[in-house]
Amino acid sequence: MAQKPSIPKGTRDFNPEQVAKRNYIFSTIKSKFQRFGFQPIETPSFENSDTLMGKYGEEGDRLIFKILNSGDYLNPKKGAISQEDYIKRESNLLTKQISEKALRYDLTVPFARYVVQHQNEIDFPFKRYQMQPVWRADRPQKGRFREFYQCDADVVGSDSLWQEVEFVQLYDEVFTALKLEGTTIKINNRKILSGIAEVIGASDKLIDFTVALDKLDKIGEAKVKEEMLSKGIPEEGIIKLQPLFTLSGDFGSQIDSLKTILSTSEEGQKGIEELDFINNAIEILGLKSAKLQLDVTLARGLNYYTGAIFEVSAPKGVAMGSIGGGGRYDDLTGIFGLKNVSGVGISFGLDRIYLVLEELGLFPETITKSTEVLFINFGEKESLFSLKAIKALREQNINAELYPDNAKMKKQMNYANKRNIPFVVLVGEEELKNNQFTLKNMISGNQDKIDLQTMISRLK
Repeated sequence: MAQKPSIPKGTRDFNPEQVAKRNYIFSTIKSKFQRFGFQPIETPSFENSDTLMGKYGEEGDRLIFKILNSGDYLNPKKGAISQEDYIKRESNLLTKQISEKALRYDLTVPFARYVVQHQNEIDFPFKRYQMQPVWRADRPQKGRFREFYQCDADVVGSDSLWQEVEFVQLYDEVFTALKLEGTTIKINNRKILSGIAEVIGASDKLIDFTVALDKLDKIGEAKVKEEMLSKGIPEEGIIKLQPLFTLSGDFGSQIDSLKTILSTSEEGQKGIEELDFINNAIEILGLKSAKLQLDVTLARGLNYYTGAIFEVSAPKGVAMGSIGGGGRYDDLTGIFGLKNVSGVGISFGLDRIYLVLEELGLFPETITKSTEVLFINFGEKESLFSLKAIKALREQNINAELYPDNAKMKKQMNYANKRNIPFVVLVGEEELKNNQFTLKNMISGNQDKIDLQTMISRLK
């Protein structure tokens, strides 16, 4: 019995139309990365296990795909495992001995490894972009896959806030180029969150506080306060932060409110200054289609980011999580022994951007068009005559092909229709004799006999 074909859960096949649409997003993002001076790097799809393990927390470690070493482990003569360890059956102990490599979990840790390993060849500040697949042994569900692409841009070796300003502009440029207008670039600062923790006198409860505050729109002020109290956040701290519950207005007025709320926190004041700097610059420079918004509940990657935190949400009316995010980190390369290298980076959520563009009908019609003209096959002589013309068309950047078999005319025309090929060319005895081509427009049905030069100019 023949094996039924299948692919692993959490992976996908992409058909020609989907690949064309994905490539459109890739090339748009890539052209903007290059426009802003980012340079491309690539790292291997798998790294040494010790490069990845322990860098993503306990949960992350569980989601790393391990690669088995080659060899017969259980054979005492050849194997890597001692009988003693084998009898213990401790998976963590055994894994280290039978798996020295693992699939890349994200692009950030490999990037940190790359910077440290190549530090003598790199000119700092180093602006890099990377667009490659990553793998996570996650539970597959809608919008969550085990293999997916990340599109990252980072700057390391500079703590200048102009980098944050540039990343806001970069997000705006990419989404404007994709005609995705009305995106919101939310921004917060880790120092503001630390300042809030200081004011409530509960630094260890910062995550509980922000998680509860984030629900303000959904469950209302009273319920949020109840949740905070139940998590052990002191009542006097909640009273001090009362203005946070009614924080509204434009960026500037929210900054003014924060100055009052965090007046006693030096760290909090630093965060406000940084946000103020970024906002003032963006106000002068302007954005094309996105909006910059302060969001004090934004706490993504809290144990990772040290300054600005970014998250981009899709236009209103589109039910989709964030389509981009990032932030400032102060010691990314420290894990590999290179201390005090500050960096800031952002990422684009390719799969989610795809779904948003699809939902809003924003993919250009032309991107899925591959072949522009199909030559019908009427036999050997006609095919050779057609192939000469096809060669000339291809030299003029026109996508052309010959139907490979001398099949019934109806079958060949159906093939052109199914593939949405806009033109077909018919070459019979008469055309051969007169050195002409019958060009048929498959949409209007019009056809006429023309020479090669006329056909080229018409198709162009």
